[in-house]
Amino acid sequence: MQKPKPAVRVTYYLEVISSWCHWAEPTWAELKRRYAGRVAFDWKIAQMPPDAYPASRNQCEWFYRRSGSIVRSPYMLNSGWLEGSIKDYLVPNLVAEAARALGATDDRVRLAIAEAAVLDGKKVGRWDVCVEVAARAGKLNKAKLLARAKSKPIADAVTKSSAEFSSFQVNQRPTFLIEDYIGDRAVLSGLARIEPLATTIDAMLADAAAYASWKSHFGGPPTS
Repeated sequence: MQKPKPAVRVTYYLEVISSWCHWAEPTWAELKRRYAGRVAFDWKIAQMPPDAYPASRNQCEWFYRRSGSIVRSPYMLNSGWLEGSIKDYLVPNLVAEAARALGATDDRVRLAIAEAAVLDGKKVGRWDVCVEVAARAGKLNKAKLLARAKSKPIADAVTKSSAEFSSFQVNQRPTFLIEDYIGDRAVLSGLARIEPLATTIDAMLADAAAYASWKSHFGGPPTS
């Protein structure tokens, strides 16, 4: 018998080096553990516009002190990745997307890039630095990864997923799109804690189970 598809899908829209996405990663990992086999999980790039990045390391560190204290982190993030000559940090997102296209479909490559930036301060806005980190994490060929990351299909994929994110009329990353097979949809933007996400998933799973029960007793709706 074919295994039934999960009734609920969660899509995580992220910017690879976003600090708030970093703080949301434990929630994402716990959701995947808690709902394994019952919920489908995926992530997509939501590229930030140039003016959304910190204007200086001083400003970046102010943001890091704020978010770190809000989540009660025992450590502060590292602003060393930020370079004044780079205004649009597209490289980390393109490399993460390219790694997925080459078979590294889980979270490991994008997490490695993110941690290299916000924990180690590595300058992942540079192609050589970012590709080195990603290739090591995903066990990928560096030349192939670089070529794929610079390709039009990867640029188009990032543009498309970023446009999807914008269509929700939100501007905070992380954003989570939660959907079920009966057409219910919830967009939770800017939340890094598990409680509201888990509550929404539980509600959708319950509704989906109720619809399945109804169908097993009464079948599909009349056609006329």
